[in-house]
Amino acid sequence: MRSASSFIRRVLFGLAAATLVGLSPVPDSVTMKDCTDGVCTVRMTAPQLLHAAEQAVLAERYDEARPMLAALSNAPELSMERHFLSGYMASQTNELKTAESEFRAVLRDRPDMTRARLELASVLMRRGKTAAADHHYRLAEQDADLPPEVEQTIRQVRGYIRSKRNWTFNVTVGLAPDSNINSATDAQTVAIFGMPFQLSPDARRKSGVGQTVGANGSVRLRLKDGLAMVVDANGQFTNQKGTDADDLSALIAAGPELTMKNGARVAIQAVGYTRSFGGRVAQQGPGVRMTYQQDLSQGQRISTLFDVRKINSHFSPAYEGTTYAGYFTYERVIHRSMVASATLYGRRDDLRTRAYSNTEIGANFGLGGELPKGINAGLSAGISRALFDDPLVALDPDSRKDWRFSGRANVGLRSIRVLGFSPSATYTFTKTRTNVSLYRNERHRLEFSLARYF
Repeated sequence: MRSASSFIRRVLFGLAAATLVGLSPVPDSVTMKDCTDGVCTVRMTAPQLLHAAEQAVLAERYDEARPMLAALSNAPELSMERHFLSGYMASQTNELKTAESEFRAVLRDRPDMTRARLELASVLMRRGKTAAADHHYRLAEQDADLPPEVEQTIRQVRGYIRSKRNWTFNVTVGLAPDSNINSATDAQTVAIFGMPFQLSPDARRKSGVGQTVGANGSVRLRLKDGLAMVVDANGQFTNQKGTDADDLSALIAAGPELTMKNGARVAIQAVGYTRSFGGRVAQQGPGVRMTYQQDLSQGQRISTLFDVRKINSHFSPAYEGTTYAGYFTYERVIHRSMVASATLYGRRDDLRTRAYSNTEIGANFGLGGELPKGINAGLSAGISRALFDDPLVALDPDSRKDWRFSGRANVGLRSIRVLGFSPSATYTFTKTRTNVSLYRNERHRLEFSLARYF
């Protein structure tokens, strides 16, 4: 597979070598030569020096190119070209860590530069970072100017990555100021059978600053060509002052995944999950889910997920039953470094008490990717409508009807690494508008975290 990555590199270097850095070569006649006592000194402008360095790299005269590239550090207007040539030279001499750093420096200023992104993906492949390599190949694949043979090779490389990827693991730690740690109402009174009653402080909104830790990962065990056993797991814990609002969730899913000839993947997994709040189990139980994902042309992707779970609760038998959910997502790479997505979903909570049983239909929209200066950012928004089967007669004679709104904004700096961790900040907003005042709530949460991606 290294040969496939090298093929991409060779094709693109041949196509772009003449124009990548020598965009406006200066005529040789401008070069200044001073000779004294038989010793000649050649004076070059920065573009001339860059052109000479490019020619040395192309001719594999790396010892000659290095001091020229070092001298170009005094020409900040040519930093992109300098980083690219330094990265290419490092990749050719197997200094892969340096090569990765140099190509990432190019993309910090030019996230739309497909050439550098392909070079980075090739280096990441050689370093064994296949998940990151696949991400950059996918972004590069969107470029409409790619030669057909390069597009085909990218598809082959991505197929190889999917078939050989054995495991992934990510971990985050952080602090999260939260305006509503218990997802409760801000109302001071509630009407019960038409009579106003004062809510206790425990039933009203509380704010706090939590400490968070999360992890997610997967293991892929190849059984035979096109068939693998996939195990996915994730967990999240938020610790608040005291224990009343501590929030713990965990999920594990395992089952076979089939990769078809057109590259589509179908998986069926058994699921086990738990969600505890305040030290008590809110939901837990077994389930099953089926997923389908297919990459289309020009950086497009579609996926579906169907999920059925049994619900057991230690809060009350009224919350027990079965939940059904279905999601359809369409993604597309835009502007070579951003991914836009739209998700339509429906969910049915069929619980023991019909007043808590409900059907929800909604949509989420998102945009995220890489920006200049090494910034990763994303925005998303969602809206849904939930209708409950029967009224909670004591609170309202009509069945509960909710409008639910959500928003999320995040920004990260993967260009900064401390012991492998990169900083990020995420703001989330949720709001529920409903005819039953007890369930009206609004929440603002800001999380500062450090994440490491293995």
